Amino acid sequence: MKRTALVTGGTRGIGAGISKALSRAGYSVAANYRSGDANAEKFQNETGIRVFSWDVSDYESCEKGVARVCEALGGPIDVLVNNAGVTRDCMLHKMSRENWTKVIETNLNSVFNMCRSVILSMREKNFGRIVNISSVNGLKGQLGQSNYSAAKAGIIGFTKALALESASKGITVNAIAPGYVSTDMTDAIREDVRENILKGIPVGRFGQVEEIADAVLFLADEKSSFITGTVLSINGGQYL
Repeated sequence: MKRTALVTGGTRGIGAGISKALSRAGYSVAANYRSGDANAEKFQNETGIRVFSWDVSDYESCEKGVARVCEALGGPIDVLVNNAGVTRDCMLHKMSRENWTKVIETNLNSVFNMCRSVILSMREKNFGRIVNISSVNGLKGQLGQSNYSAAKAGIIGFTKALALESASKGITVNAIAPGYVSTDMTDAIREDVRENILKGIPVGRFGQVEEIADAVLFLADEKSSFITGTVLSINGGQYL
C-alpha cells in the first residue's frame, strides 16, 4: 500500500530534501509552503511533488490545508514531517515581542496545529509516523536565539508527550535535532563566522540535507515501530 506523506516547509532547504527523499522511496508526497509561489512551482515542476500553500501558524489554515492534501492525494496522511520554521535572531534585551511571537507561532504552535489536524485519522487506522524537526539549539541554546531555542526545545517536550499518548495506536512520534546543515542559509553566512562554526563541529564539516532526509526515512519506515519518543541528534559530534 502506498503511504501518503506531508512535509511542512517542504519546498526549500532541509524540507525540500526530505520531500524528495520520501518521493524517491515511493511515498505519495505533499509539500507545504507559506510564500514563494515561483520557487514552489519550480519545485513541483522539477520533482513532480504536489505543493500546497498555507500558513502553518494558523490552526484553521492547517485543518483546511490537510483536508486539501487528503482530497488531492486520495487518502489520509500516514507520515507527517513538521519542518517549517523561521528565525528572528536577536539578543533578548533587544528582542521585540513581535519577533518572539513570530518564531513561537511558526516553529512551535505549528507543530500542535499540524499534529492536531492529522492525529484523529492516524488513531482511527492505528498507524502513523510523525517526525518533528527540532535543532541542536533546542538542546543547548544559542546566543541571540532565545525565541528559536525555546521553540525547538518545546518541540522535544511535545514529541515525548504525544509519543506516550499515541503508542498504543500504532503511531510513533520522534524528533530530529540537526546541527548546522549546508543550505542556502548557511552558505550565506560570512566566511569568518562559518570558520568559527566549523571549529565547533568535531567532524569538521557541515551536515548535508540528505543526511537529515535519510534519518526521516528511517523513522518513517513501518519497520521503525519500536522507536518512539526519541530525539535523534545529527550534529557531527557537537558538544552540548
